Amino acid sequence: MFQHLKNKCSSTSLSYTFYTHTHQIPIAIWNTINTSSNIFLSIPYLQTLENTLASTIAFKYIIFYEKETPVAIAVTQMIKFDPNTLKFNEFPCTISHTIKKLLLKNMEVKVLVCGNLFSCGEHGFVYTDAITPQKAFNSLHEALHTLHKTETEDKPSFILLKEFWPTSFKKSDYIKQREFKEFMADVNMVVPIAAHWDTFEDYLSSMKTKFRSRAKKVFKKAAPLTLREFTPQDIANHSTTIDALYLSVIDKAAFKIGKLNAATFQKLKSSLHDQFLFNAYFLEEKLVGFTTAFVLDTIVEANHIGIDYTYNKSYAIYQKMLYDYVAIAITHKVSELRLGRTAEIIKSTVGARPVAMKLYVRHRNLISNTILTPLIELISPSEYEIRNPFKLQLQ
Repeated sequence: MFQHLKNKCSSTSLSYTFYTHTHQIPIAIWNTINTSSNIFLSIPYLQTLENTLASTIAFKYIIFYEKETPVAIAVTQMIKFDPNTLKFNEFPCTISHTIKKLLLKNMEVKVLVCGNLFSCGEHGFVYTDAITPQKAFNSLHEALHTLHKTETEDKPSFILLKEFWPTSFKKSDYIKQREFKEFMADVNMVVPIAAHWDTFEDYLSSMKTKFRSRAKKVFKKAAPLTLREFTPQDIANHSTTIDALYLSVIDKAAFKIGKLNAATFQKLKSSLHDQFLFNAYFLEEKLVGFTTAFVLDTIVEANHIGIDYTYNKSYAIYQKMLYDYVAIAITHKVSELRLGRTAEIIKSTVGARPVAMKLYVRHRNLISNTILTPLIELISPSEYEIRNPFKLQLQ
């Protein structure tokens, strides 16, 4: 569809080029923007998602230029979901019955997403210091609007930007000048990793007696489990069980957008090597769970998991996974562990703190977009409780 021609922004001095496949992207140019080597914006990662999910998700990539100098990149996905399959009582924020009735009931919704469907955080749009945030987000709006118009069939009803950290709110709020409405998703649970935690025992020693005893009870229940770090071949050998374990977790989720599978995990491990961890939990020779994680420079991001819930309570599988994530973060000497949304109480018992995340949405129709404003105000993050397991407040 796209001929790799530069489109000119009408409201800024930038131009932009669309790409429909990762193999079309000029890698050297792309990497001049992704200087932080964000895994979720890396070509190998994006290529893996595209190769395994293209049948259900349409990917598009954008490079922005100031004259001939690249200054920003963006990743989008076009998705469809059927609201009749959504479990609204488990949705990742509180959604009013009014929204369900007026916007979503009995309607297949198509959404153009700028961001990453499979990871929380700012993995959809990056720009350099050569342009201001206002220019960056104005240009992004124009590019997304153009992308929306190019769809000849089933034009998306919504454009969604996900998700921004509090440190970026002041900048990302510029998108509201282009009629985007903000709303808050459920919090991301983040464990700060103290610099003096050289070992997992140091972490346990920082805990209050009550929570240290709780951890030891988990370890005792989980003692029959053995942990194995999987290679790509291991993932392939256990692919059927991995898919079943993953689906058992996904089926409990509020909504499903483009399921991953063992083939995706295998290719991620093959392309990202030690930056992608796949740990498997065995009860004797039976695979009963797995975790995945991405290792960044200063962050470990917990990602998808799979659990056989038949054994979860008896062997404290999920709780053991959380402590093992902390151990991974300490081993890699990062500054924080991101555990994602949901299960706030149990995640807080291992030291996670809630961090607010902001999204922005715009309806393609100006009239509908106006109606969207009061409805968005009815969306609020789910209520939660947290615990503080540490003797002293971590810095």
